[in-house]
Amino acid sequence: MLILRDAHAGLTRFDEFRKSLGIAPTILTRRLSALTDEGLLEKRRYSERPPRDEYVLTTAGRDFLPVLFAIGAWGRKHRGGGQVTRFFDAETGTEIDPVTIDRSTGAPIGTRPIRIVTPE
Repeated sequence: MLILRDAHAGLTRFDEFRKSLGIAPTILTRRLSALTDEGLLEKRRYSERPPRDEYVLTTAGRDFLPVLFAIGAWGRKHRGGGQVTRFFDAETGTEIDPVTIDRSTGAPIGTRPIRIVTPE
């Protein structure tokens, strides 16, 4: 999730992710590969000599942004004792306060009873 967060913030290159996350190169390589295999990131070559790739969000990766916002809001509300990541609108500078709603009813999710249907 942190890689996707950083990709949404504009990071695309291995060294940028590594610096931001402070993780071992082997772990980062595995995670970037998994996100690429799952279709959330796309690997693109930006230099032939030496061969270098960047990682850009796919449509599925961009669609994950609201999920990151919702998880962040939950963390700030229920686990905010330490430092937490906050999201701001780049144009207005205001902090983003996400609300997850049902598109059909307009009701915030979690305010109405639900019924779960599983495939047979």
